[in-house]
Amino acid sequence: MSDRLTLRTPRPPNVLWVFGDQHRAHATSYRGDRNVFTPNIDNLAREGMRFDAAVAGAPWCTPFRGALLTGRYPHQTGVTRTPSPLPPDIPTVAHAFDAAGYHTAYVGKWHLDGGNFPTHHVPPERRGGFRYWMGYENNNNQHECYVHGTDAEAPQRLPGYETDALSDLLIEHLRRHVGATRTGAEAVGGVEGLSPATAGPEYRPFFAVLSVQPPHGPNVTPTNPASGARRIHPADLELRRNVPLIPGLERRARFDLVGYYAMIENLDYNIGRIRTALTGMGVDRDTYVVFFSDHGDMMGSHGQFGKSTPWEEAIRVPFIVHRAGGDYNMRVGGIDAPLNHVDIAPTSLGLCGIDAPEGMVGYDYSAHCIRLDAPEYHGDSQPDAEPRSAYLQQIPPKLHRHTTSQPWRGVVTRDGWKYACTPGSDWMLFDTANDPCEQANYVFDAAFQEQKERCHGLLTEWIASTGDRFALPDIALPA
Repeated sequence: MSDRLTLRTPRPPNVLWVFGDQHRAHATSYRGDRNVFTPNIDNLAREGMRFDAAVAGAPWCTPFRGALLTGRYPHQTGVTRTPSPLPPDIPTVAHAFDAAGYHTAYVGKWHLDGGNFPTHHVPPERRGGFRYWMGYENNNNQHECYVHGTDAEAPQRLPGYETDALSDLLIEHLRRHVGATRTGAEAVGGVEGLSPATAGPEYRPFFAVLSVQPPHGPNVTPTNPASGARRIHPADLELRRNVPLIPGLERRARFDLVGYYAMIENLDYNIGRIRTALTGMGVDRDTYVVFFSDHGDMMGSHGQFGKSTPWEEAIRVPFIVHRAGGDYNMRVGGIDAPLNHVDIAPTSLGLCGIDAPEGMVGYDYSAHCIRLDAPEYHGDSQPDAEPRSAYLQQIPPKLHRHTTSQPWRGVVTRDGWKYACTPGSDWMLFDTANDPCEQANYVFDAAFQEQKERCHGLLTEWIASTGDRFALPDIALPA
């Protein structure tokens, strides 16, 4: 990392983050879930670079988002629970892009100002440094969503379903930005309602974010008939094999999953709309679309619901980097790197040839995405430092029903081992590469003591290197 921002290429591309809330990695058709159809996400995966081992190192809305924007772990920013505010003096990825000459825009759910209700007003100085910001603090009613910000500080009710309306807001803002900062008829071609007379003297690249609440509960199906969501009957769902077939629990899982999958298909539909709009603006080949989620959802697996637990369904998230044109400018395929929340900001900056600013502790994985002959390729800046594991945290205890009520720390390795502890006690050791549903816990099996000690050592290193504090257990076998 550098103590100053360095632009490595004179014409960097755009970056667009698109992410939903509580969308677990398994709930996509490209990952084999037969309950859901996600053709647009599947196309991103087919034509882009998949990080199939990506994790939410803090699987809770606000802590993840604080780490996402700052490239720092939750305990390093103080953003450790939901809700809690992001200190306005901590630089974010938006500041870094802005310093490199980018236009920055954020649309949708924020949940970083210490509020937890729809009418909470986020003032301009606490919007993470984004030049354009239209969003809301938190909302759990996808059919009645209010936003405020740059265009209107008074709350404005969105017309229609949240994901559809927020996608409209993003598309319209990008159209205005692209049309106003390009010159000539050729430059603004395809931007509806814009003419060369409205274009400015030079094009300014953008870093934009679309953050939507769905598929976070309540698990209610979108009612717009054009939403892209199919009708799914609860009895037809295939449950993950780690969902206990206890009548009340199974019934809840099935009914929750119907709305959950419908919201995912609606998000997929809007990803298709956004890609079409980028093509219409003429910037599709100039734009990296980065698709991910802030964490997953248990949905009945191991008898739990929600997040804030180290089980696979809560920590594994989709993560795809895509740029139109396929292998014209980026690598295509999949990688098993344990990309974590703190890595997303430096990786996104790296896609544009921008050095991560001092203070971002995450790893820049962009070298895995960009072709060697692409102008923004700058090599792997930390070839010997690529993480072989990812650090997991639940810092304060969370007392929601049907989830884990203890603070915990954990680690996942690149070869698929997971180890987690509660204070002073070891809890789980799984070989997720061969046991993805985590049905064989080896934490007290002496035959796996070597793996346990390896993971315990990695966890000890993560706690020390990040400046965290946690009481680890003594795992030595009895004499």
